[in-house]
Amino acid sequence: MTDPALIQAATPDALLLHRIQFGANITFHILFPTITIALAWVLLFFKLRFNRTGEAKWMEAYVFWVKVFAVTFALGVVSGITMSFQFGTNWPGFMETVGNIAGPLLAYEVMTAFFLEATFLGIMLFGAKRVSNRAHTLATVLVAVGTTLSAFWILVLNSWMQTPAGFEMRANEAGRLVAHATDWWAILFNPSFPYRFAHMMTACFVTVAFLLAGISAYRWLRGERTPAVLAVLRTGVVIAAVLVPAQIGLGDLHGLNTLQHQPAKIAAMEGIWETQARAPAVLFAIPDSEARENRFEIAIPGLASLYLKHDLDGVVQGLNDFVGRHPSVGPVFWAFRVMVGTGMLMLLTGVLAAYALRRHAKRGIALPAWLLRGLVWMSFSGWVATVAGWYVTEMGRQPWLVHGVLTTAQAAAATPAPMLAATLAMYLTVYLGLVVSYVSVVFYMARKAGLPQGAPVAALNPAV
Repeated sequence: MTDPALIQAATPDALLLHRIQFGANITFHILFPTITIALAWVLLFFKLRFNRTGEAKWMEAYVFWVKVFAVTFALGVVSGITMSFQFGTNWPGFMETVGNIAGPLLAYEVMTAFFLEATFLGIMLFGAKRVSNRAHTLATVLVAVGTTLSAFWILVLNSWMQTPAGFEMRANEAGRLVAHATDWWAILFNPSFPYRFAHMMTACFVTVAFLLAGISAYRWLRGERTPAVLAVLRTGVVIAAVLVPAQIGLGDLHGLNTLQHQPAKIAAMEGIWETQARAPAVLFAIPDSEARENRFEIAIPGLASLYLKHDLDGVVQGLNDFVGRHPSVGPVFWAFRVMVGTGMLMLLTGVLAAYALRRHAKRGIALPAWLLRGLVWMSFSGWVATVAGWYVTEMGRQPWLVHGVLTTAQAAAATPAPMLAATLAMYLTVYLGLVVSYVSVVFYMARKAGLPQGAPVAALNPAV
């Protein structure tokens, strides 16, 4: 379904730099929506709990975490704008070929972000003294809905690129094949979208759960042992304990869907080279793409067939069935293991923390000091798992940009490699500085947070 007229003059080195540059940008960008998407709903929970109970601790929690939300939202918007520019500067063939589908979806996301999130975030931050409590709560609702709608449109586009549906290719006046929508419902709810949306939304809540628990544990260890800090700590731990196991189940369903539509990606994730029954689950190996085999492999026989086919004798396709049409194995293989390993660590931490909270509930102790310190170290563990998961998804799609329709090489701009290398170095320098600054600011805010105990509710929210 590809069009030779779209092939660009990008050299192999330039193509690799295009991919690294865009990958660096999306890596930086995804960190912040991952937090804002779920944190908006947590803020709504805090506000509704305060409205219902009148307990000051919930508004104290809201006041602190809405500031974290604002800082996070700002960085997400800035990095998102840069990423949108790169569709034109790095991948002009993408919009030339599938712009009739990608363009409207990106436009809806931008409209959602600016008309719902950005507008009502101002009321959340600065409108407490100027609007009623009901209006302030409504603003929080609309921001939460807006963040989820933004995620909806982006995930629709990403899922469509993985499992395209509801379109046909037609030649334009210049003779170039261009995608045209034939069924927008099929585009919106393409075969992988339900699994990807559920998996990503749950990842956002798990990320925020550990951020809530970790920052609250940090504040508790520093002596800020207020009801608000304990309430947020409990909220984070409960969300983690409930959703991490759910995420594992959703991951299994997503994997089965990927096996159906992108078997080469699964073969790379699993490090399986030969099509076989009773395929092993490779726990550790060093994939050798030249020899097309794994070195130093440690595997459990038959287990991959069991969890991929739900049949011990199930046949799993190997990478040798997709020679020239599968992703680079090493990065996908290792990214998958980082994601799974981090997820297992989250599961262990969440279960231990939930058990300890329940055990110490009647003794007025939040958690043992060693577990609190562990939660602090896990504060941004959701970022690690999410980025690793996105690497699996995006690198695992190669060599396709739109699966079966447009390759990465066909969409790349003919930009000189030295120019790409220079701009990549600048991007990485700025992004590294911003990430370090963000993490530092969040912990700084945690150190400086807290109103005097017993502060009147009106001091926390003048709207009431």
